[in-house]
Amino acid sequence: MTVTRRRMMGAAALGALSFAAPQGALAQEVVKIGLIAPMTGPQAAAGRQMVAGARLFMALNGDKAAGKKIELIVKDDTGVADVTRRLAQELIVNDKVAAITGFGLTPLALAVGPVITQAKVPAVIMVAGTGMIVGTSPYFVRVSFTLPQQTMPIADWAYDNGVRTAVSLVSDYGPGLDAQNAFKARFEAKGGKVLEQLRAPLAAPEFAPFLQRAKDQKPDALMLFVPAPQAGALMRQVLDRGLVEAGVKLIGPGDALDDEQLNAMGDGVLGVITSYGYSAAHDSPENKRFVEEFKKQNANLRPNIIGLGGWDGMQAIYMALEKNKGDTDGAKLIEAFKGLSWTSPRGPVSIDPETRDIVQNIYIRKVERKDGELYNVEFATYPNQKNPK
Repeated sequence: MTVTRRRMMGAAALGALSFAAPQGALAQEVVKIGLIAPMTGPQAAAGRQMVAGARLFMALNGDKAAGKKIELIVKDDTGVADVTRRLAQELIVNDKVAAITGFGLTPLALAVGPVITQAKVPAVIMVAGTGMIVGTSPYFVRVSFTLPQQTMPIADWAYDNGVRTAVSLVSDYGPGLDAQNAFKARFEAKGGKVLEQLRAPLAAPEFAPFLQRAKDQKPDALMLFVPAPQAGALMRQVLDRGLVEAGVKLIGPGDALDDEQLNAMGDGVLGVITSYGYSAAHDSPENKRFVEEFKKQNANLRPNIIGLGGWDGMQAIYMALEKNKGDTDGAKLIEAFKGLSWTSPRGPVSIDPETRDIVQNIYIRKVERKDGELYNVEFATYPNQKNPK
C-alpha cells in the first residue's frame, strides 16, 4: 500500500469519527473502554503490567459503573505509534468506545491526540510521562506522572545532602529530555553544577560508553533515567563500570530502580536514592492489598508504577462515569475527570481541574533489604506535587 493511499484511508477514518462516536452515547448499557498497550516488542513488560493492573481493578471492584456494564477491549500496538493511531481509530469507529486508555510511551500517546480531539473521546494516560502531552488535546487526562514532577524532588534532596556536581544520563526521547532539563534547572538553581547531559538512544541502547564518560568526569552524583523496561540492563552496566566504587552517588527518578526488576539487580544497588510517586513497599493498607492481589493474579509478579497506572486509570474511569451518572458523551465525560480525588495504593492523588494532570506525593526512597527482598523504602515525602508549568 502506498504512503499516499494510507494517508487517504487515515483521513477517511478520521472523517468518520465525528459521525460514529456520539451514536447511542446516552442509551448504551454496555460502556466499552479501549486499552492500547505494547503487549509485544521491546516495551512488552510495560504492557503486561498495565493490563494486569487494569484487569485487577475490575476483578476486585466489579465490571459495573453507574449501573452500566464495563467492557475492556485490549489492543496490542507493539510500541509503534502508527499502530497506536490506527487502533485508536478502530476502537472509536468500529467498537464505539466511550474512552481510550493505556499508552506505554510518549510517542504512542501523542499519536492519538488528533484522533481523540476530532472524535471528542477522552483518553486516559496510564504511563507516558512527558510533561506537555496533556496540553496537546483537550481530551487527554493523565493518572501516571510526569518526569519533571518526579525529578525535581531528587535535585532538591541531592543538593540538600551535599551533592554539588552531577552528570545526567537519560534516554533520548521526550521523558528523558524532561528529566535532564528539570534536574539541571532545579539543581543549578540551588547552587549545584551539572557537568554534562548525556543521552543514550531509546532503541537498542548501549550505555557503556556514556557511563565511562560520566565516570571520567568524577561527579558527586550520576542522575539516571530510562523507561522502566530498560532498568535492568542499565543498572547491570552501571555496576559493571564501578561507578559506586569510584564514589559516584546514583540518583534520579525511580524508573531506573524499577520495582519489578529490583531483586534481579542484586546487592550492588543497596543504598541507591531515587524520587518517585510509588514503591511496592509503600506503607498503606490500600497498597498492601494491591500488591498482595496483584501477585496472586500474576504468578507472583511484583507490581511497579506501570501496573499501578493500570489500576488508577480504571479507577478514574469508573469515578468519572459515576460522577456523570453514566453519561458517556465525550465532552461531558472529560469534564467529569476534572477535580477527581481518591486514595490510590501510592497515597492521595487528584486530577488538577485546570490541567487534567495528576497531582500526587513524590517520595524519596532508598534501596534496602526487607523480608529477604530488595525494596525502594520511602523515607521522605514531597506532598501534592503538580507537573510544573
